[in-house]
Amino acid sequence: MVAIENLQLNAQGKLQHFLSIEGLQQELLTEILDTAESFAGITAQHVKKVPLLRGKTIVNLFFENSTRTRATFELAATRLSADILSMNIATSATSKGESLLDTIRNLEAMQVDMFVVRHALSGAAHFIAQHTAPHISVINAGDGQHEHPTQAMLDMFTIRRVKQQFIGLRVAIVGDILHSRVARSQIHALNILGAEEVRVIAPKTLLPVDVESFGVSVYHDLAAGLKNVDVIIMLRLQKERMSSALLPSESEYFKCFGLSADKLNIANKDAIVMHPGPINRGVEIESAVADGPQSVILQQVSNGIAVRMAVMSMAMQSHAGAQ
Repeated sequence: MVAIENLQLNAQGKLQHFLSIEGLQQELLTEILDTAESFAGITAQHVKKVPLLRGKTIVNLFFENSTRTRATFELAATRLSADILSMNIATSATSKGESLLDTIRNLEAMQVDMFVVRHALSGAAHFIAQHTAPHISVINAGDGQHEHPTQAMLDMFTIRRVKQQFIGLRVAIVGDILHSRVARSQIHALNILGAEEVRVIAPKTLLPVDVESFGVSVYHDLAAGLKNVDVIIMLRLQKERMSSALLPSESEYFKCFGLSADKLNIANKDAIVMHPGPINRGVEIESAVADGPQSVILQQVSNGIAVRMAVMSMAMQSHAGAQ
């Protein structure tokens, strides 16, 4: 099996596919953030488009439901002037028994240039990248419980815009770490970019057994874990991925691990609050906190467009540079 980090880069070390944060170098993640910064102002312009991907065709293959991720990928592609084909998988030939590879082969025959893939199975985007034609890039929009690299990079972009740098930052990730592909990508990104400490705060039932190997500090008490932190990332409870009851009740979960205004006061005064969405108000986070002055949750959504523009343009340009 080809290592993901090797598959992602072309012979010149440029990003060809974006499948995982793990194994990438700090310089490449910084290049993504810097490129996203150059795109951030486009949304404020009268004409919100640049011609970088004019003539390119991007196919959104979403095998799982999504609102924010799919919308921001579509907007990002539109603002790069690409043509977009968003597949409705529920009515596609895959629902009639066509294999994933046959679907990919047929789309390749239509001379497309990029697949954006969201799938319930870990490794699906990697599998597609291994089997696509060399001129096609694959972007992982979330695969099973593995990774969600563009979400992590838009989170890093949001943190850098507010805190300026990662050196010295203490970041707490709170909630359902066990099922969260976002948390895995965030932990890799924060460690690569040089955050001082990454904490995970959750009940034992919502943590992977080997979580310490990710390079994190582990807390089971929210108050203890929030002391001296600069960034708090709340996670959604992914009940659809829980095969058995891992919690006594949602009200008990909120009492112990939900972020209220009182709990937020334990963190540093200038701590920011993040959530990749969708939010379950009163379960993971109190509305007064989600909508409060320390929340950057909607900034995360806005920043998703610039970051996805950066990743798509870098992947496409790597083909041009290799020719």
